[in-house]
Amino acid sequence: MHARVRAGDPEAFRELFTSCARLVHGYAVRATGDPALAEDVVSLTFLEAWRLRERLKDEGDSPRPWVMGIAVNVLRNTTRARRRHERAMARLPAREPLPDFADEVVGRLADAEQLAAVKVALGRLRAREREVFMLCVWSGLGYSEAAVALGVRVGTVRSRLSRARTRLRRLTDEALREPARARGQVPGDRLITVVRSSGESQA
Repeated sequence: MHARVRAGDPEAFRELFTSCARLVHGYAVRATGDPALAEDVVSLTFLEAWRLRERLKDEGDSPRPWVMGIAVNVLRNTTRARRRHERAMARLPAREPLPDFADEVVGRLADAEQLAAVKVALGRLRAREREVFMLCVWSGLGYSEAAVALGVRVGTVRSRLSRARTRLRRLTDEALREPARARGQVPGDRLITVVRSSGESQA
């Protein structure tokens, strides 16, 4: 399939999309917390893959490390563009506040806090550690595949992932406890357990 993709075979590229699109989307959703933006990342990733198809090398049985390497770069660029947009929007006059519908979503509060804690913790990781964690733990790439995707050595992937696991456990704990202290409550440990078990599954 590698040769067919390089040659611009539409059917081969369709197979490539089918086999990797969900992986790219899951990576982007977890990185951004925005399903709509994740769809954009998928589209841009495969547009870029088509443009760069002649660079696909015959290394390994699967092209997914190559695709995920493109996805990582697309996400970096998309995130920078979104930050610029958010800064521009912040300079606009504030809108009238919307009504508070908190009572309607009170049952979702705990899950929302937990998801927010993960996002906060991931945001506090160094970018390179965050990318390795998301590729290896959340996207299921092996060490060698992640190394190809990021253009680094396998040993570098291992060391970054180890640091990411350690820092993510601590940062998630802190992110969960900060809002809880503000309410005078003690948070549960379910989310921390999820983060730990996810990290340890790659050990």
